Amino acid sequence: MEPGQCEIARLPEEILSAALSRTSPRDACRAAAVSPAFRAAADSDAVWACFLPPPADLPPLADGELLLPPRGKKGLFLRLSGSPALLPGGLSMWLDRESGAKCYMVPARDLSIAWRDTPRYWTSWIHLADSRFPESAQLRFVCWLEIRGRIHSKMLSRGSAYANYMVYKLDDESYGLDWPADASVSIGGTDLARKVCLQPNPQRSHAEDVVLPRERGDGWMELELGEFVCEGDEDGDVSFGLAETKRLNGKGGLIMQGIEIRHKN
Repeated sequence: MEPGQCEIARLPEEILSAALSRTSPRDACRAAAVSPAFRAAADSDAVWACFLPPPADLPPLADGELLLPPRGKKGLFLRLSGSPALLPGGLSMWLDRESGAKCYMVPARDLSIAWRDTPRYWTSWIHLADSRFPESAQLRFVCWLEIRGRIHSKMLSRGSAYANYMVYKLDDESYGLDWPADASVSIGGTDLARKVCLQPNPQRSHAEDVVLPRERGDGWMELELGEFVCEGDEDGDVSFGLAETKRLNGKGGLIMQGIEIRHKN
């Protein structure tokens, strides 16, 4: 054994790959810096195939999303976990970098939004350069605010914990969105509900059980609607949404990009 070479590095590459495939993507990347032997094992398709969803569970991507075919399984994982990719049906999909779990965003176009097709109430559709999708929906005025969406449970990663996030902006003239609304998530006959607020008002105290939004690094805001675990034996839709239909006060200035279904670490 050469000076400075650790004993474990003398193991055959297939043994090192088998061990690394039982860790995580982050651990495999760190292991690649240990030695040339570890790098060869950590970059192998045998390791990264274990972090990717099975080929049959990986949805096809929209045309143009993979202009340059990635090099090997590691390259594909880094592409899908580095930024969302559009799917032919309009959704976007990416992999959670820590777990490899599939994550999605349902665009505003595919959500059920009350009064969306009435120009007096919603301006459909506007283009924003920083949106993941070519179209976003802008609220002009409603009293009845209701936004619903769904995704089939089989599209998600079995055994993963998820949360739903409404991704939106508020324009400079937004109003009426600082009262609690009802958020809900339903999966496999289990219904979960919570109180949320789209626009915190510094002049009004919010109850401790009201979930408030946060600003994301991309300039949008996100509001967690609820969380759930995809056990894998469900065979139906995961439904989620937000509604404020009790006060019936005027509301405006909301710009909807979509709702994310994201792995929750």
